Amino acid sequence: MPNYRRVWCPGGTYFFTVNLLQRQGNDLLIKHIDLLRVAVASVKKAHPFVIHGWVVLPDHLHCVIELPHDDVDFATRWWLIKMGFSKGLPRTEKRSVVRLRRGERGIWQRRYWEHLIRDEKDFSAHMDYVHINPVKHGLVKAVADWPYSTFHRLVAQGVYPLDWAGGDEEMIDVVD
Repeated sequence: MPNYRRVWCPGGTYFFTVNLLQRQGNDLLIKHIDLLRVAVASVKKAHPFVIHGWVVLPDHLHCVIELPHDDVDFATRWWLIKMGFSKGLPRTEKRSVVRLRRGERGIWQRRYWEHLIRDEKDFSAHMDYVHINPVKHGLVKAVADWPYSTFHRLVAQGVYPLDWAGGDEEMIDVVD
């Protein structure tokens, strides 16, 4: 079994990418966006965290979240979010023999990508990456046109202008 090395930093701010198992042509996350919102809100209430940035695309999501100062347990939060979302869906997905044996649904990839934010420049780059993602994937021409994102909240707070990344910009790549 691979040895996944995670960075556990109490009170850390992390960037995450979480994918559906079947990504090709799958719009499950936006089709059931309210269910995802309920799952996130429920976990956030029981296991607090701050959402700095979040975008939900049809088949994956990206976010930048901050844990409480004495907490490192993002793994439980993701397990609960995935489980809460999955439990609200009918059991219509195909599952492998291994997933059936383990009692797992066939909705989410088991793993996720996590990156500990190191400084303000890193934070800013990942926040931009989160919000530009719908444009990057060709879902909209302008960031403001995508409804499943914290972008509009951040515009209201004065963090981004409404016309930020209106479609003429070069794509932003985050490099570790």
